[in-house]
Amino acid sequence: MKIKNILHLLSVAVILGLPSCEKYVDIKTQGNLVPGDIANYRALLNGTSSFENGPQIGDLSSDDVQLVDGSTQQITLSSDTYTYWKSAYSWQPVLYPIGSTTLQTDNNWNQMYNAIAYCNTIIGELPTATGGEAEKKALTAEALVHRADAYLMLMNTYAQPYTASTAGTDLGVPMVLTQTVSQSLKRPSSQSVYDQILKDLKTAVGNLPAAQAFNTLPSKASAYGELARCYLYMNDYSSANKYADSTLAIRSTLNDLSLLTTINSATYPIRRSDPEILLSKIAVGGISSFAPTVMRLSDDLLNILGTKDQRYSLFTVPASTISSNYVLASGRYFFRDRAMNEARNIGPNVPEMMLIKAEYYARNNDPSSAMLWVNSLRKKRFKALDYAELVATSGSEALKVVIEERRREFFCRMLRWWDMRRLKSEVPFQRNYTRVFSGTTYTLSPTSNRYTFQIPPYQIQLSPEIEQNP
Repeated sequence: MKIKNILHLLSVAVILGLPSCEKYVDIKTQGNLVPGDIANYRALLNGTSSFENGPQIGDLSSDDVQLVDGSTQQITLSSDTYTYWKSAYSWQPVLYPIGSTTLQTDNNWNQMYNAIAYCNTIIGELPTATGGEAEKKALTAEALVHRADAYLMLMNTYAQPYTASTAGTDLGVPMVLTQTVSQSLKRPSSQSVYDQILKDLKTAVGNLPAAQAFNTLPSKASAYGELARCYLYMNDYSSANKYADSTLAIRSTLNDLSLLTTINSATYPIRRSDPEILLSKIAVGGISSFAPTVMRLSDDLLNILGTKDQRYSLFTVPASTISSNYVLASGRYFFRDRAMNEARNIGPNVPEMMLIKAEYYARNNDPSSAMLWVNSLRKKRFKALDYAELVATSGSEALKVVIEERRREFFCRMLRWWDMRRLKSEVPFQRNYTRVFSGTTYTLSPTSNRYTFQIPPYQIQLSPEIEQNP
C-alpha cells in the first residue's frame, strides 16, 4: 500500500507526502533553523500540540456519563452535528458514517496517527542530523515515549481488550514505524503491538532525564508511568506494580484538595506544571464543559462519589452552572476542565500509580497494603472533618474498593472506559449496562463487541487492507 494512498488515514500529508527531509525542514523552520540540525527536532518536540491528543469517545460510552431523555442537552445532541456523540453514548457500531453531513472521519484515530508520524520522522532522521550523540538519544527517547503512548491509546480504543491467551491472534492496530515509501497497513497481532509499545518505552527510559521543565515533555517518570499503565491493561499486575514503584521513586506529589474551596488557575496548578501529571495528554476536542457537549455524570457514579468528596465539590457543578437553558435539569456535570480553562489530562499520573499498587496488593490478597495506598490518596481528597479511612478484610473486598476509587479519581478522564473493557471478563465486575436515548433503550452486555470501537469506515474505504472489527 503506497504511502500516498494512506495520507488521509494518517492525516499527516505534510510529513509523509514530501520527498525529502530537507524540504520538510525548510518548510517548518522558515529560515529560523538550519536544515539537518538537531535543533529542528527539539523544535518539533516542543510543539506539543502535535503529540498531546488522545481519545475522547470512550468517556461518552462509559458509565461515568448519563443523558436524560427530554432534557435540553439530549434534544440538542440529537442534531446531525453531534452524530458521533449520540452514537458513542448509545454504543452504536458506526460512529462516523460515510457520507455524513458533519463528520465522516474520526479525529480520535487521526490525531494519534498524526502524532505517530511526527515521532517516526524524528526517530528516523535524528541519526543523520548534526549534533551531539547524547542529545540525539534524548530526543529519540522523547519521540519513542510519545509513539508508545499513541499506540497504547489506539489499542485500548480500536482493538479488543488484551487477553494473553489470544493476543497472538487478536487484531492490533496498523503499526507504522518508519518513513518508508510503502508499507503494509494490515493489522498485526495485538501481542505484536504491545511488544512494540514495551520496547519503545524500555529503550527510551535510559536516555531521559528524571524530570522535564514541563509535563508535556517525556521524562523517566513519564516512561515508567506509561510502562505501569501498559502492564496494567495487559493484566500483568506484578510488572505494573514494579514500574509504578519506579515512577513514584521519582515523583509522588499529590495535590491537596482538602485545602481548596474552588479551583482555577490561581488556586490549582495548570496542566503543564501540575505535579501529579507524569505526561500531559488531552482528550480530542479540548475543553468539554460547554453546552451541549458537557458530560452529565451518571447517578451510579454520583452515588459512589458522595457529596463530601472534594472531587465532587471542586470538579462537578449543577446544571444551572453549565447553561441557563439547563436550569430545570437535574444532576451534576463534569466541570474540571472549564474551571481550569484548559483540557483535562488523560495521561499517566501519580494517583494512577498509587492505585495500580493498591490493585496489585488487592489481587495478591494483601488488603492491608491495598488500603494503605487507597487511603494515602483519599487523605488528600477530603476536608479533614469529612475524611474516614476505608477498610477491607479480604483481597476481593479490597479489589472492589480499589476499582471504586479509580472511578472517583478518574471520572471523565478516559480510564473508566478502559477499566470497563479489562474488567468485563471478571465475574465480580460483570454487568449489563442500559441507557435510554430518544426513547430507545440500549444495552451493553459483557460479551458485546461494542467494547471495541470500529475503525472508521472512511479510513477503511481509503485503505481496504485494514480489517474491520466485528
